[in-house]
Amino acid sequence: MGTYQIGDVERLLQVKAHVLRYWEKEIPLLQVRKDLGGRRVYTSRDIRILLRLKHLIYERHFTLEGARDELLRELTGPGQDLRAELDALRSQLLELYSILSQNTERITDDESLPTLE
Repeated sequence: MGTYQIGDVERLLQVKAHVLRYWEKEIPLLQVRKDLGGRRVYTSRDIRILLRLKHLIYERHFTLEGARDELLRELTGPGQDLRAELDALRSQLLELYSILSQNTERITDDESLPTLE
């Protein structure tokens, strides 16, 4: 299982660090630990929860409280494991697609620039 520091998570989710820290305080499902140096360490499980949380808030327009309740329902209701995993995977795929699209645009834009010799 991989671990990530807050800067990695910030880049992956495209969410500012202060927002991640706030969500961490408000969402009891997140179990972010700190290493010996006091830096936050996120697990793959935390990333999946954060991706789902971001999707609920930014795409489905839930409030933070509503998103928290939805996450709790998904993780404790019937069929919770499969549904939560599929939803998290879907959110993660959408995020990765967005990042790839942005990078492709940058590469395409860079190729049109003249090269200096």
